[in-house]
Amino acid sequence: MAKGFVYLVAIVDWFSRKVLSRRVSISMEADFCVEALEEALVCYGKPEIFNTDQGSQFTSMAFTGVLLRERIAISMDGRGAWRDNVVVERLWRSVKYEEVYLKAYAAVSEARASIGRYLRFYNEKRPHSSLAARTPDQTYFDNLPDKMAA
Repeated sequence: MAKGFVYLVAIVDWFSRKVLSRRVSISMEADFCVEALEEALVCYGKPEIFNTDQGSQFTSMAFTGVLLRERIAISMDGRGAWRDNVVVERLWRSVKYEEVYLKAYAAVSEARASIGRYLRFYNEKRPHSSLAARTPDQTYFDNLPDKMAA
C-alpha cells in the first residue's frame, strides 16, 4: 500500500499447512486475531495444542481466554521459537514474495480481497515441496479420518 500498513493473522494447521482462517486488519489489536481463531474452531474443530508467538495479540486475555475456555493447551514457551514458528514463517514468506510485494494495493479492502484470493490459491492449487507436491487442501482432507481418530 502506498500509505500505511495492514496486519495479517492466519490460523494454520501444522500438519497440512492449510490456512484454516485469516484476517487482515489496520490495527494490532487482538480482536481480528480472536475472530480468526473463533472461525477456525467453528469450521475445523479444536486442536489439542495451539502454538503462537508471544505477540501482545496472542498473549491477551481475549485470545488466551478462548483457548482456555475450549481447554486447548497453549504452547508459546519461546525456547524453540524458530522451530515453533517455521510453518507460519514459511507461509509469510510465500505471501510476501508471491502476493504482497507484487501488488500495490490502493485500499485496505483491495488488500483483503487480494490476499484472500492468494490464500485460497495457496490452499487449493499451490503445490508444496514439504507436502510431496500436494496442496494443503489435499493433505488436510486426505488425512481427515486420522485427525478425527486422534
